[in-house]
Amino acid sequence: MGVTWETLSHASLTDVIAWAGEQPWCRAMADCRQDEGWHSEGDVWTHTKMVCAELTRLDEWSTLFSHEQTLLTFTALFHDAGKPLTSYRDPVSGRITAPKHALKGEQLTRSVLRDLGCDLITREAIARLVRYHGRPPFLLEKPNPDHEVIGLSCVVSNALLYLFALADTRGRTTAERARPEETLHFWRLTAEENGCFEEPYRFANDQARFLFFRQEAPNPHYVPFEEYSCTVTMLSGLPGSGKNTWLAQNRADLPVVALDGIREEMSVAPTDDQGQVAQVARERCREFLRSGRSFAFNATNLMRVVRRRWIDLFADYGARIEVVYIEPSLSVILGQNRQRNCPVPEKVIRKLAEKYEPPTPTEAHGLKLEPI
Repeated sequence: MGVTWETLSHASLTDVIAWAGEQPWCRAMADCRQDEGWHSEGDVWTHTKMVCAELTRLDEWSTLFSHEQTLLTFTALFHDAGKPLTSYRDPVSGRITAPKHALKGEQLTRSVLRDLGCDLITREAIARLVRYHGRPPFLLEKPNPDHEVIGLSCVVSNALLYLFALADTRGRTTAERARPEETLHFWRLTAEENGCFEEPYRFANDQARFLFFRQEAPNPHYVPFEEYSCTVTMLSGLPGSGKNTWLAQNRADLPVVALDGIREEMSVAPTDDQGQVAQVARERCREFLRSGRSFAFNATNLMRVVRRRWIDLFADYGARIEVVYIEPSLSVILGQNRQRNCPVPEKVIRKLAEKYEPPTPTEAHGLKLEPI
């Protein structure tokens, strides 16, 4: 039996690093050079091991819960794992850069931890810390620092993000650091002043949070009146994840607009063009929205940009939107998919599993994560 999350999450830092060193994504880091001006210590894996060591030297390390130490340890392991996929040498300046490596690192983190059997909540906490690990050093460059820390507090722990940024800054051997450590302390101070250093920012209500992430010039102190025309329950999850079962068990009284059902009505295969299917679904949603009747919208809705299009439609009619994300293990998903009347090709599901984006509280009025 291979290594599992259960054993790895309770292993010593030495054993975790030894395990990581044998993984293909880690060997790629060892072969990936960094710009000497920012990382004179050399390759990405050398830097990663230095960051892991710096975590244990933090004054706060011994006061953290073991779960928090685990989150930070695996954030350190994966925070630059996207660099081998994105690094290149600028032909003009000659410097090595890795744009969007945090985004690639998030996707890699999610894939590796899912295969290890890491629980959904822990996995997403680590994946989001990886995605946003580079934000604190650049806080002074943001047009509104308060909005930066408030927004991120809804998807990551600002306290853990701050501690990781300290270890990341110290875990290198170079005189030219990207940003001074004082900027990180400013991040902490700003978050503390807004009451969102150790917990998410407390918006006045769900509508206030919903509007904050949808407006160009948001006001976190705005107290909007909550009066919704209806409630839309949006399902999200890979094909075969059990969305129909969840609806039957938890929202049996709601009418459902389901893309799978529309495809069957129109004899459209999942691999065919979905334009007409989406058009029919939008019109059926509008019928419920115009009448003010609550309903469920059942589709994969795996990417944030796709969810946003539907959420925009629901919000235009003044609906309250709750997103329910369902994710059993991939083996369960593949097994359930094979039992469907019209199963999705397994290679399609596996491809979707490599790039999907689980929803966050920034997208809707309510969010349920269901790790069935």
